[in-house]
Amino acid sequence: MPRRKSQLDNLDYQIIRELHTDARVSASTIARKTGSNERTVRKRIDRLIKSGVFRLTAILDPEAFGYITAADIFLEADPAHEAQILDQLMQMPEITYIAFGQGSTEISLEARFKNNDGLREYLRHRLAELPGVKVTGYALVPRILRNIDEWFPQKADFGLTE
Repeated sequence: MPRRKSQLDNLDYQIIRELHTDARVSASTIARKTGSNERTVRKRIDRLIKSGVFRLTAILDPEAFGYITAADIFLEADPAHEAQILDQLMQMPEITYIAFGQGSTEISLEARFKNNDGLREYLRHRLAELPGVKVTGYALVPRILRNIDEWFPQKADFGLTE
């Protein structure tokens, strides 16, 4: 099991919970809700960010920009071209998620498009033109029920009991 980056406690849990609910909440509001000192809360937030426990960022909704078609795409990559393939994939704005698959040559993507024609064009031309890439499958994603920005660790991950 991977080692935890830092020891987390109940105050960390409460701070992260508050920021997860509203990333714009002030340290003074968190301090008031947790019964902690505002300076302590600010230092904890800084430590949690610095240690990589979380990052503060704006999460965009693709549908707000007209990207209504989502697809999971599965590729097979020639190991001789893997570095170049990954570099090219990382530059493609359509891709919202990229990861290695279970096999040594598999790559998994999530991509967004304004319509089904955009997806078709992407599959038949953009990906097909990459040397060493074979599209092995894809699935339209009609609706995402839970996304990474909604995930939250269990209390036990903070050393707390449920």
